[in-house]
Amino acid sequence: MRLCDTQRSGNAWKVRLLAGLLGLDLPRTTLSIDKGNLRDPAFVKKHPLRQVPILELDDGQTVSESMAILFYLSAGTPFWPTDTLTQARVLTWLSFEQALHMRPLAQLRLHLSLRRDRQPDDLDMRACRADAEEALTLLDDQLGRQGKSGWIATADRPSIADVALYPYTRMAPLGGLNLDAFPNLAPWLAQIERLPGYQPLFPGRPELNLSTHEI
Repeated sequence: MRLCDTQRSGNAWKVRLLAGLLGLDLPRTTLSIDKGNLRDPAFVKKHPLRQVPILELDDGQTVSESMAILFYLSAGTPFWPTDTLTQARVLTWLSFEQALHMRPLAQLRLHLSLRRDRQPDDLDMRACRADAEEALTLLDDQLGRQGKSGWIATADRPSIADVALYPYTRMAPLGGLNLDAFPNLAPWLAQIERLPGYQPLFPGRPELNLSTHEI
């Protein structure tokens, strides 16, 4: 298998994080957004959704979208629970991540730190900030209910819900958000970063988790 990604993609980070936690060697084909690789006709012809991550299987088939890839890689591992009720709870938080969490956090990071084409007081950025703060509050409240040893959707070990929610939460300061306002987030982030096989945004460089540049 091979992962097609870009260096700063939070969605691709989810996949690389899970691969590391599973001890899975996942070679990368790393493209550049800055150089326009995702608009290259050869890439578009092969991947009509025009976005990463893409998991390329050994037989030539592909799996697109981070949630689908997380499910594919976690099947049969402890990161995908075996009982139906816990699976449903994991899916609840995966849905939350896609519907309420990722978009405002990603938009703030994109426009305020990566492109720098908006100001924090712009109307759309203020709306994103309100949505992001609400999402982080819901996440923080859930972690509070789970207790110190709990994870997002499970009691005793992480699931792909934790993997999915980690990257954009970790990068929230790039959107001008202060995570100190959410007391349960820092311990949870640190708990993930202590897991064997943890992968930072840039391999071997955890200090660059909040980098705004390709390296």
